[in-house]
Amino acid sequence: MEYRLNTRCVQAGYTPGGGEPRQIPIIQSTTFKYDTSEDMGKLFDLEASGYFYSRLQNPTCDMVAAKIASLEGGAAGMLTSSGQAANFFALFNICECGSHIVASSSIYGGTFNLIAVTMAKMGIEATFVSPDCTEEELSAAFKDNTRAVFGETIANPALTVLDIEKFAKAAHAHGVPLIVDNTFPTPVNCRPIEWGADIVTHSTTKYMDGHGSCIGGAIVDAGHFDWMAHADKFPGLCTPDESYHGITYAEKFGKEGAFITKCTAQLMRDFGCKQSPQDAYVLNLGLESLHVRMPRHVENGQAVAEYLQTRPEVAHVSYPTLKGDKYYELAAKYLPNGGCGVVSFELKGGRAAAEKFMKGLKLAAIETHVADARTCCLNPATSTHRQMTEEQLNAAGIPAGLVRMSCGLEDKADLIADLEQAFAGMA
Repeated sequence: MEYRLNTRCVQAGYTPGGGEPRQIPIIQSTTFKYDTSEDMGKLFDLEASGYFYSRLQNPTCDMVAAKIASLEGGAAGMLTSSGQAANFFALFNICECGSHIVASSSIYGGTFNLIAVTMAKMGIEATFVSPDCTEEELSAAFKDNTRAVFGETIANPALTVLDIEKFAKAAHAHGVPLIVDNTFPTPVNCRPIEWGADIVTHSTTKYMDGHGSCIGGAIVDAGHFDWMAHADKFPGLCTPDESYHGITYAEKFGKEGAFITKCTAQLMRDFGCKQSPQDAYVLNLGLESLHVRMPRHVENGQAVAEYLQTRPEVAHVSYPTLKGDKYYELAAKYLPNGGCGVVSFELKGGRAAAEKFMKGLKLAAIETHVADARTCCLNPATSTHRQMTEEQLNAAGIPAGLVRMSCGLEDKADLIADLEQAFAGMA
């Protein structure tokens, strides 16, 4: 029976048998025992399923990954130690020295740096395009060595909405997959695979955990992309892996299993960016209420955005489902139930105004975090981007007066009252 998403948030990934734990068990063990070397050898040859060392796979992590894959409508999934690790693995699994990536320019700063700086040092170049580019401009960004397209459903902190179908069409026309970071809307509010995405990533640290408890990431493969049809572009998947007994992943595991199997057997083996069973257990507790929490985040975000729009101290408000927002029509298409609880707004008066405003907040905490049960906010110019000049901030699309507010699960009237008194204190 195919259950609805709300039910899968609670039940997917683990079905206990008679006398087994009702909650997902925490398998807190580095290693697993086998009766013979032959049995273990089959695992190392990927001829049998099972576990031998938790750096590669762990039962608790796999149960939670299976739930996330189910929520996204994917064929297979895996957990990583962070969202940053998830994005790196998703890209590096199909890229190597000499490869090229096409990416939206409107993405989280840490991911931009990963692609533009760190992966460049590995010989992987990138071309960044505006999410608002035309189909012709997007197509012109591709090269013969392009191996992936990357974007965020809702960008952090710009809150631009990716036209997933447009980017998927371009990726597939050039024989490469589209990778979409779906952290902000979560599968409750958007399922990129249904719009043509091939790989979906998450920082599970955010709404999926939802309580600021554990850092983590996830990768989900739709299982749709035909790697062997583009074998010349993806030798790592389509030719024998001599570091793993000569296995050709795309032949042995097919479209549904090749990507995640290679990512686990090769990258997790070598980089070890594994989420712990304890953290996976806590993540699952968050997933069980994700479908209940997201509508409240959206309700609060919408209310706060509409209120901010009325304030004379505010120069501009960015929130995709706000009437008049640049991305309102795209949000109506891809995010009919709302996007998330994050609102970005620019205060008149720049850095000084933002500092004074945030100092006056009592309910909203100043944190380097987002997408939490508790409301928090951040002024990039005085924190994460403090080293940049006013000119550099404007060039990056992060004006000095920008405040990113992540609306939690509190009563929206209390959130607005907190903003009200903070504005009053600026007078």
